[in-house]
Amino acid sequence: MAIPPLGSVPRAASYTHRLLRRVVAVEPDEVKAVLLGFAWFGCLLSGYYLLRPLRDAMGLVGGPQELRWLFTATFVTMLLLVPAFGFLVTKLSPCRFVPLAYRLFAVTLLAFSAAMALHADSVWLGRTFFVWVSVFNLFVVSIFWSVLDDCFSSEQGRRLFGFIAAGGTFGTIVGPALAAAAVSVLGPMALALLAALLLEVALRCFRGIYPAPSREGGDSAQAAHPQSSPLGGQVWAGLSLIARSPYLLGICAYLLLHTAASTFLYFEQGRIVAESLTDTVSRTRYFAAVDFSVSSLTLALQVFLTGRLMKRFGLVLCLAILPVVTVVAFGALALAPTLLVLALVQVARRALDYAIARPAREVLFTVVSREEKYKAKNAIETLVYRGGDAVSGWLSSALSAVGVGLGGIAVVAMPVAATWCALCVWLARRQDRMRQRADAATTKESVTTSEAT
Repeated sequence: MAIPPLGSVPRAASYTHRLLRRVVAVEPDEVKAVLLGFAWFGCLLSGYYLLRPLRDAMGLVGGPQELRWLFTATFVTMLLLVPAFGFLVTKLSPCRFVPLAYRLFAVTLLAFSAAMALHADSVWLGRTFFVWVSVFNLFVVSIFWSVLDDCFSSEQGRRLFGFIAAGGTFGTIVGPALAAAAVSVLGPMALALLAALLLEVALRCFRGIYPAPSREGGDSAQAAHPQSSPLGGQVWAGLSLIARSPYLLGICAYLLLHTAASTFLYFEQGRIVAESLTDTVSRTRYFAAVDFSVSSLTLALQVFLTGRLMKRFGLVLCLAILPVVTVVAFGALALAPTLLVLALVQVARRALDYAIARPAREVLFTVVSREEKYKAKNAIETLVYRGGDAVSGWLSSALSAVGVGLGGIAVVAMPVAATWCALCVWLARRQDRMRQRADAATTKESVTTSEAT
């Protein structure tokens, strides 16, 4: 499905369209959806980045050696929640299950806010908060991109996803700034409260992009909005869809390599920060500064570069940029494991990931079925993602125990990165073939309908 059927833009929006055209190739009837997507993602990531510095600081209360247990606990929690999400998707339309899921997360954040007011120094509260914030972020962002993949075509995604992702990056700038101000004045509980409020604003943006069919229309309204019907199928269908699709398995492999690299770097970050900074306040300040730098660079890349790169070079370059920069990051930290080098490699890697690789990865899902967009995609970005985190965490600990440091990992990373790049080429070519088949089928259907008329 493409965005235009969601409704055209009023003439008053022509000035906004002219402004947007300076940075993104947007059509007049796409302006409303693009701006709402920008604001929606901005609210989501602003809320998450309100919580992220506190989450990372509280995750180190028991020492960096506990991180592998926290990653494992997050995976187990995902294992329990994925079938619950699958049940919602099976029985309810997106117009109903998205508000329900978001408001359940908002309620839990309000509960954390109250708990922090009473037991701010509790070690177990910190551990639980770390796990739940990790779960919260993956689910709400996965739902966001599932809806966008459902509403935008592959061609639109290549043009517009970079700019829409910039909304999230803008949120990652606002979030740490709000966190730094609010935690000093109101304490940690205010962060969870503000995140819950932003989640409700995000839900309003969703309703603007994905309006519910009129109840008065009955079956005719459902026919006018076929994407508003429940998906049906089995609760665990996401995993079976993945197992039957080489394309989805390829995306899983890409994401597993991504999470393995990210987890190794995250554990090294925890070790370096724990050794260099001794208190929660200074650690939170360091994490917030890194997040702010990542967000600033990401925003510039998304607004001025991502769309142009995808349009000119396609998905291969945008997907392959991540394995290349990952090898550089491992090598730099192996040579100089300091706070400054850590900050530089994390800023560069995360910015290129968020600005270029992530929008390209989302375009991969625009050519799959609706059931795969919601069920398989969610399973990949929650269960597979956190499963990769958990396995990588224990593997990192095992390598450290036998004396393999970042230098050894950097050597191993080189052939792995080459394989990763080859996978990027295969995924990009497969996506292009699937897009061409879908376009040909749409053209044939339009011709058949026209002849019948």
